[in-house]
Amino acid sequence: MTLSLTVSDEVRALAPGFRHLAIEAHGLVNGPSTDASSALLDEAARRLAVRLDGRAPHEDPHMAAWREVYTAFGSKPSRTRNSAEALAKRALSDAGLPRINLLVDLYNAISVAHVVPVGGEDLDRIRGGMRLVRATGDEDFVTVAGGEEAVEHPDAGEVIWRDEEGVTCRRWNWRQGPRTRLTEETVSGVFLLEGMAPMPLADMETAAAELAELLEKFSPGAQITTASR
Repeated sequence: MTLSLTVSDEVRALAPGFRHLAIEAHGLVNGPSTDASSALLDEAARRLAVRLDGRAPHEDPHMAAWREVYTAFGSKPSRTRNSAEALAKRALSDAGLPRINLLVDLYNAISVAHVVPVGGEDLDRIRGGMRLVRATGDEDFVTVAGGEEAVEHPDAGEVIWRDEEGVTCRRWNWRQGPRTRLTEETVSGVFLLEGMAPMPLADMETAAAELAELLEKFSPGAQITTASR
């Protein structure tokens, strides 16, 4: 893999059961959501319903573990849900899952079907390597508020993903910044699957393999590498 991904000692001390898998892909083809990507999202919602068997998403053991970690760094998990729980809740609602663009639909489908946080970043927009750290509170998080660009700052101690330019995702995987998100112009990306014990590494590897297969299917000829961290 060409992208450096590191996890700070402070984060590992906070969540010793954390692990992540990264898929780096070059030669991607993105575009608007399609009937095929929409069907994948619908199927993911059906798989989720079978998996939960009537339980709420936060009752899944993996989501419960994420809630404990969110609480540990000072975030209220019922208000700022990890990305997988938020998507799962949306999938089970009348609104259903959003259709964003082809690549985002693919990784959202995997996130929902396997109940694991998955994110996607445009490699060409990342500055230097990416680091998972606890924030000082001085970092810049450039977002959009009311249609205008706005700069926020994470809370001190909050877990963030960041690169050399600033924060790319707040509260671990709660809110991604627009600077590095996958757009219809994206040709190179990194897809990050994040797990917390008790989710077995083998289950994460199964989810990653399924995502890699989808990327190969929808972007024939793409160069795809998977690495465990």
